[in-house]
Amino acid sequence: MPERDVPYLCELAAQLRVDSVRSSAAAGSGHPTSSLSAADLMAVLFAHHLRYDFDDPDNPANDHLIFSKGHASPLLYALFKAAGAITDEEMLTFRKRGSRLEGHPTPRLPWVDVATGSLGQGLPVGVGVALAGRRLDHLPYHVWVLCGDSELAEGSIWEAAEHAAYEGLANITAIIDVNRLGQRGPTRHGWDTGAYARRFGAFGWHTIEVDGHDPGEIDYALSDARKTRRRPTVILARTRKGEGVNAVENREGAHGKPLKDPEHAIYELGGDRGVTVKVSPPDSSRPPHVFDSGPTEWPVFEVGTKAATRTAYGAALKALGAARGDIVAVDGEVADSTKSEEFAHAFPERFFECYIAEQEMVATAVGLQVRRWVPYVSTFAAFLTRAHDFIRMGGVSGANVRIVGSHAGVSIGEDGPSQMGLEDLAMLRAVHGSTVLYPCDANQTAALVTTMADIPGISYLRTTRGDTPVIYDPGERFPVGGSRVLRHSPDDRATVIAAGVTVHEALAAADALKAEGVSVGVVDMYSIKPVDQAVLIEAATTTGNLITVEDHRPEGGLGDAVLDAVSELGPRVIKLTVRGLPGSATPAEQLADAGIDKDAIMAAVRRLL
Repeated sequence: MPERDVPYLCELAAQLRVDSVRSSAAAGSGHPTSSLSAADLMAVLFAHHLRYDFDDPDNPANDHLIFSKGHASPLLYALFKAAGAITDEEMLTFRKRGSRLEGHPTPRLPWVDVATGSLGQGLPVGVGVALAGRRLDHLPYHVWVLCGDSELAEGSIWEAAEHAAYEGLANITAIIDVNRLGQRGPTRHGWDTGAYARRFGAFGWHTIEVDGHDPGEIDYALSDARKTRRRPTVILARTRKGEGVNAVENREGAHGKPLKDPEHAIYELGGDRGVTVKVSPPDSSRPPHVFDSGPTEWPVFEVGTKAATRTAYGAALKALGAARGDIVAVDGEVADSTKSEEFAHAFPERFFECYIAEQEMVATAVGLQVRRWVPYVSTFAAFLTRAHDFIRMGGVSGANVRIVGSHAGVSIGEDGPSQMGLEDLAMLRAVHGSTVLYPCDANQTAALVTTMADIPGISYLRTTRGDTPVIYDPGERFPVGGSRVLRHSPDDRATVIAAGVTVHEALAAADALKAEGVSVGVVDMYSIKPVDQAVLIEAATTTGNLITVEDHRPEGGLGDAVLDAVSELGPRVIKLTVRGLPGSATPAEQLADAGIDKDAIMAAVRRLL
């Protein structure tokens, strides 16, 4: 870097600091001190190294910048202003009602890939974007991730570190703002950048330690990161929190607060000088790689046979992968159980093994969809709980990710409660904008797997370990928000509402009760969010008695979805759910012990009547 550039970079960094103070003061809240520490790092990145066309944020050759330390949003918005993407007037709407400039960044701004602010997520998602560039897009864009030193305590950071090194992702650089101070006091390692370097180095990263306020050192490190081959780079920059403002510089107790005297701080920083930056566009504008799409043979399961819905998922995903070259699969070292291994064998270049790192698994999918790929993520339903915050933030991002949880409920049998997904329906129903599906047979599963490809937001499909009867014909359609009425007559005394494995128990119970002269309806509520309110209202008004039966905890699952839909009508609703703590037993014994099998349904009907 020419020596003559140093004064300009210092002026640009000062302008970024001034604007961070101004926007936080206008909002009356925010994190200006966390923004001040990283201003020099971002000034050099924007002026010399970032390749981005702000007029064309969808340009596939653009670099990607992810603020993992999303609370430093005043700095990000100051950068956008300096680059000419937003006006000064808009910057001062920071944190105001209706503003695009929220307290933490979200994709409401076209230059923001994903929502951040839940610490420890930006680097894992950045790994997913880098994987897309290297293995799918075949484009040379670089992924830059700004992290805070406090978030290096998150386990997800180290899942990402190992995965990036294992994959040899030279196209990602983590820039760590080591400003020593967290929210309540000093961080674990303070300014010991060597401690962090040893940790990243042990995972196989190229490490560079710099003075985070020296433009020359920063420029060298960023250049070195771009040139490094076969491994990712981490730049560990020693900085001072609140840099440039004496009242808060390197002082505890100033985190997450606007400055008490912003006017004096701006004066101390040299005042508003209106410095701008011209970010260089990408060198190449070639389109991303495209995988072949074509005709395929969709899986067919004969009515009257038995097949596991997880088996149908694997077969359908493979067929969908043949039909559409944009489909990708992500798994957590259980592909032989989730059956996504069928896709892996057919399309290894589009399969991503994340091993037993469920946070990185979901983050990888979020990163892949940033680049418009269509990811299906699969693991045991129980293990998705580890990744719940990533799923939740995916909802905030408006990310389009399809999640499949296998081995759901007590019906898995002898493995016991540690392997039983009994909270997943509640967890996924609570995610903003989510869709939750629970098929009962193989053909229904295959149809819903295909439908999921075009569902926006977070969608979830729950699959069963054991074989279940095939009751639907191949090729039948199952729209989201629908249901299937499987038993119905004018003489129905109650309606049993089931999903997944309990549909077959409900049908068996209804047939046995019919032989006793008691008629009950049966509804297959395969769409749990959105739920088929029209069918539920009709059942509630005609029979007045509803029995929900589910292989799930009482809270937040099928029963609660039904109650939400009909509560104003006041029908009598009985919820049959898994209330105790299961042990090891056969699947049939588990259903019986939980009180959700055929006999339990028949007993509930008799009590009701």
